[in-house]
Formats: sequence, C-alpha cells, structure tokens
Amino acid sequence: MTRLLTLIAVGIILAGGMAATVPASAKSSCVRAGGEATMLTEELAKFMAGAALKNSIAGMSAKAKGTVSMKCTPGLLTHCIAHQRACK
Repeated sequence: MTRLLTLIAVGIILAGGMAATVPASAKSSCVRAGGEATMLTEELAKFMAGAALKNSIAGMSAKAKGTVSMKCTPGLLTHCIAHQRACK
C-alpha cells in the first residue's frame, strides 16, 4: 500500500510540474496549453493530466477554448498528455 501511495504522489508531482505552452500564432493571443501525468491506471493518468492542463491554463490567466485532446501510452505506468487551446 505504501508503494501505491508513493507512485500516486510521484504522479501528482509530475502532473503538476509538467505543463507546456506553444504559441498558436504570432497574431493571436491564444496558445496550446498542455498537462501530463504518469500513474498506475489509465483513469488516474487521464484525471491528473486533465488537472495539470487546467492548472496550466489557470496559471496563464487564460480561458479554455475547444475540446481537450488526450493521448495515453500504456505500460507498467500509464502516461497521458492533455492539450487544449487557451486564449487570453
């Protein structure tokens, strides 16, 4: 049980620390925000990647636009990356 809690804690730290933005265009004030997480199950990884994405958008004081794209890679630990357009 302790190992599970350790892995969850590591996933939370990774999800919170991994957020990236890439400019959508030079003219627009929109960016492609992202968040990622690595967890034991796909459901947890998706949830934490979504939470990291929301934190990334909130940290930019932007508003989410469009749908969230989520890509997950299964393995011993599942790694998910979430992206969404965010505009100021």
